Amino acid sequence: MASQKVAKALSAIEQTAHQPTKLQQYNDLLNEIVSSPTSDELAQDIVYYLDSILSEDVSIVATRPLLDSFINVLKNFNSEVKIKVGQHAVSLLQSRATSAEEQDSQIREILADAYEAEEEYTAAARALQGINIDSSQRLVSDAAKARLWIRIVRYYLEEDDTTNAETFLNRIKNLPSKIEDPEAKLHFQLSQARILDARRRFLEAAQEYFSVSLASGVDENDRLTALSAAIRCAVLAPAGPQRSRFLARVYKDDRTPTVDEFSILEKMHLDRLLDANEIAAFAEKLAPHQLAVTADGLTVWDKAVIEHNLVAVSKLYENIRVDALAEKLGLKDSGDFSAGERAEGYAARMMGEGRLKGHLDQIDGIIYFDDEFNTGPNNTSLRQFDRGVQVICDQVEQISTAITERYPDLAKNGMKQ
Repeated sequence: MASQKVAKALSAIEQTAHQPTKLQQYNDLLNEIVSSPTSDELAQDIVYYLDSILSEDVSIVATRPLLDSFINVLKNFNSEVKIKVGQHAVSLLQSRATSAEEQDSQIREILADAYEAEEEYTAAARALQGINIDSSQRLVSDAAKARLWIRIVRYYLEEDDTTNAETFLNRIKNLPSKIEDPEAKLHFQLSQARILDARRRFLEAAQEYFSVSLASGVDENDRLTALSAAIRCAVLAPAGPQRSRFLARVYKDDRTPTVDEFSILEKMHLDRLLDANEIAAFAEKLAPHQLAVTADGLTVWDKAVIEHNLVAVSKLYENIRVDALAEKLGLKDSGDFSAGERAEGYAARMMGEGRLKGHLDQIDGIIYFDDEFNTGPNNTSLRQFDRGVQVICDQVEQISTAITERYPDLAKNGMKQ
């Protein structure tokens, strides 16, 4: 309940007939409430004040400037008072929203800030969703709509609510004009990457994260964070030519040796087998959705490792028995399927999807691997030779970069000669 002093003052103001005097009295009372507040009565006093200025006895013409004054003081309250008072103001304005749309949107934005400070992100998103952006009373540009929706998307992503986040992201995509503001564009890309990541569309997410890591005007630490996220998503993507091309692109980036994920990136790029210790260590860096259990009882990461190691085996062997393959992949008997049958199933699926070249001999239980570079009887030697050349080239490039960074003057003089 409001303090007796405020209740008495409001009663006196409501009986004033002269409108200019009445407005001045409301403003004076608001300043008095704010200048000498007590923690217990401030919010309730403001609530009673709002009830009075938004009553039917005060015309909408008079209400707008009073709301403007209220908004100016609302910004200075703590989060708890902002939420209590802001909720009440929004509720009262529902019946008058078309007449005070600008004030309603400002109050909702302040309310969203307060919810954000309290980490109530869903409530913050819903507060912003109530802003009317398609009204004939005020013109809202596409850029302003994009900024609003991006903010809502970010709030939903904080709660891992990708369904609602994607709904508002799609609204941004459907805007007639493109996003021109660099900051808004960056937030859009990052939000899209997070949604793709949560949807387990890891290769697309990796590409978006990598684009963010290359964006100008971004703090270096944030760029490296985005680069790390790109690598994590890339190694979780289905093994195949598309992922291999992306891994090669990221591996050549000069920044990759500085991130923790470089070791796993290098092994996957060079098609080397991953051991159990590396697999367990990398799993600790992954988010919960990246360790979700799939229909076959394995986590997303486990499945990615099996597919990668299967590709790595195909680079080392011309053919292999399914039981031996299962052992190298670390597969065990499961249910009605033996380890060899599980290995055969993974290989068959990847071959069917065009992510692994080869064929199966189910009668003898042997998998034969093909390589587009192998055209003669000595295909194993050619495969090893090709791998060796690739490794040497990568190492030479790394050494050259290290020398250039450590001895820049020497590098410049060498180029002049």
